[in-house]
Amino acid sequence: MKTWLITGVSSGFGYEMTKQLLEKGDKVIGTVRNKNKVARLIEKYPETFECNILEMTDVSAIHKLVDDSFKKFGKIDVVVSNAGYGLFGAAEELSDEEVDHIIATNLTGSIQLIRSSLPHLRKQGGGRIIQLSSYGGQVAFPGNSMYHATKFGIEGFCESVAQEVAAFNIGVTIVEPGGARTEFRYGSASVANLMPEYDNNPAHSFLNMLDSSKGLAVGDPALMATRIIESVYKEPAPLRMVLGSQALASTISTLKARIADYETQTELATSTDIVDEK
Repeated sequence: MKTWLITGVSSGFGYEMTKQLLEKGDKVIGTVRNKNKVARLIEKYPETFECNILEMTDVSAIHKLVDDSFKKFGKIDVVVSNAGYGLFGAAEELSDEEVDHIIATNLTGSIQLIRSSLPHLRKQGGGRIIQLSSYGGQVAFPGNSMYHATKFGIEGFCESVAQEVAAFNIGVTIVEPGGARTEFRYGSASVANLMPEYDNNPAHSFLNMLDSSKGLAVGDPALMATRIIESVYKEPAPLRMVLGSQALASTISTLKARIADYETQTELATSTDIVDEK
């Protein structure tokens, strides 16, 4: 039996993971902004599910929650940084407040959750960190610039941290799901105040994606949650895990094109080196 700390358990992958873990007898410390959505889990699992209110933009609250949770439970095996949301609209359409909020939630909040957990995981002799990203942490689309900024950013942070903490038996896994039938896409997505100047522009192509009548995402959130849980038992911890065939194909295609572009720049890159002065 393992003990998990998971942020954002009221919907999506966080909810599916929590439900599956509680069903198999694990303990879950979950965070939400509103307990109503998990009322049934609270009632059904009073001994193994602890639900806490947490706003991911409140850094001091994140530190306190992590410290209090490790103190209460003694050991937490897995920390899952899952809370986050999507923000859609051209960069020009976004307000300063929208930009600041998504960075504070998706990027800074995730960073602070992981940073807060590290000293506890190190002192207990190890553990696992799972960061929910997206294949949008490798592949960028128009109309989603700030979401990509947070996911590209958290992936760089986690890849660096993974190298820092491997010696302490702490594994880090970045999960990159493709489109799934969750509230992230069909409910909780935030859309900027759209400008007519961007009508019929690729920046507004996301409107079709958010419209369920235009077709649903192929990803099954329950199956994705199962794969994420299974990853905890893999040694060594996989650094990245892509979920969804479309996500994998798009990621591979993007990375191949990126490498091909870099490979054309050998002469340019070399031209800026200091020539041997001897």
